[in-house]
Amino acid sequence: MTVRTRYAPSPTGVPHLGNIRTALYDWLLARRHGGTFILRIEDTDQQRYVEGGVEALQDALTWLGMDWDEGPDKGGAFGPYVQSQRLDIYHEHTQKLIDTGWAYRCYCSPERLDQVRAAQQARKEPPRYDRHCRDLDDAQRAEREAAGDRAVVRFKTPLTGETETHDVLRGSVLFRNDTLDDFVILKSDGFPTYHLAAMVDDHLMEITHVIRGDEWLPSAPRHYLIYQAFGWKPPIFAHVSRILGPDKAKLSKRHGAHSVLEYREQGYLPDALVNFLALLGWSLDDHTEIIDRETLVKNFDVDRLIPNPAVFNEEKLLWMNGMYIRMMAPRAFAEATRPHLEKALGREIDPALLERIAPFVQERVKLLPEIVDMADFFFTTGTLEYGVETLLGKKFAGEPRIAADALARVVSASEGTADWRHEAIEASVRPLAEELGMKAGDLFGLVRVAITGKTAAPPLFETMEVLGREATLERIRSAQERLAALIR
Repeated sequence: MTVRTRYAPSPTGVPHLGNIRTALYDWLLARRHGGTFILRIEDTDQQRYVEGGVEALQDALTWLGMDWDEGPDKGGAFGPYVQSQRLDIYHEHTQKLIDTGWAYRCYCSPERLDQVRAAQQARKEPPRYDRHCRDLDDAQRAEREAAGDRAVVRFKTPLTGETETHDVLRGSVLFRNDTLDDFVILKSDGFPTYHLAAMVDDHLMEITHVIRGDEWLPSAPRHYLIYQAFGWKPPIFAHVSRILGPDKAKLSKRHGAHSVLEYREQGYLPDALVNFLALLGWSLDDHTEIIDRETLVKNFDVDRLIPNPAVFNEEKLLWMNGMYIRMMAPRAFAEATRPHLEKALGREIDPALLERIAPFVQERVKLLPEIVDMADFFFTTGTLEYGVETLLGKKFAGEPRIAADALARVVSASEGTADWRHEAIEASVRPLAEELGMKAGDLFGLVRVAITGKTAAPPLFETMEVLGREATLERIRSAQERLAALIR
């Protein structure tokens, strides 16, 4: 069997984690078996359609590296791949179900349906359609048509017997048909419901595996009945667990979850998010957490999907992103962080310089925009912005003359350093601490603020090497001038 999977989102908003995790599993399964991954846009709910929703979905997939083989923009042998462009196909299949006795037109008004539901609730019965139009004869239907009554088409669910469904994670489940309703398959506006459109498309597009959220489990017997009515073989279904927040409630923004594209803006790496999402319902073994994409593809299969709900852990995602950042080659790190620096500084920066400093800052970066606070001073021209109280810190507070004298000694020692490499710079500066009768950390902290404007920065002497002798001494002298103003 050639594996064919599909990601079939509705463009009703921005793609969220649960939605994209399902797409990831479909993509991994197709790639694992050398199959085909299809993008299909299910836009039959026209009232909830969001302009730009399709582009956002495609953008999210592209950013995450989940390429599709067939879809609206790529074509394929089973198109069109947008459901609003397939209405004739759904109408044709709806008529087949009517002709074979598996469906019927229902003319009940919304007001009548509301009354029926209210009466059922008053009797403490589950609300569902009372099959009022199920057995209308030809004359009655003609009368309703002549009156101009709008109709939906409902599936004629068997009144007796059982429907057996199959799920990779849960095995076979039997549903009594008398607990199911006559559900709508074609709305009065001519658009199909998910129950019809997705089943028809999955069959015609030869989908072999359907991975979807477990919220669709109650609908599974409806879908099996549709396959039975057409005489089709159902695909392999896998209903994956939902993602919960740490409080075991439905995942939402209050748990720290965002739309997928927001994670890109916040500075997460696509490989880190893919790794994180894969483990929210699947596992390689009982201990491995960092799993590269190649390993995911090589080992993914539906039999290792976990039926229990997964818990979203924002701290773990942040940790994982930091791990992936540290594994990046310096050039790749520079390319990924450069846009954030240029946006903050408002100008282009030297990519070679950024690549050079990458090894000094990668260990401390967990999100790409953090590069700005850690490295902007390398690209700053002119006077650094910091307060003199920051320069003095606790150690030199109230003693600007001692700080100024210490900086003067550093300037003198640095001027005499023939080799401007960090080892030689350290050899010249470190002994000054003992000579001045202070701790090395206090002296280094003073110099660090003078040349970076920050109390926390990359290793001091490597920073001085990268800045160069001229810029380093210029910044230290500028710090001396600030202190001189206090001394006077």
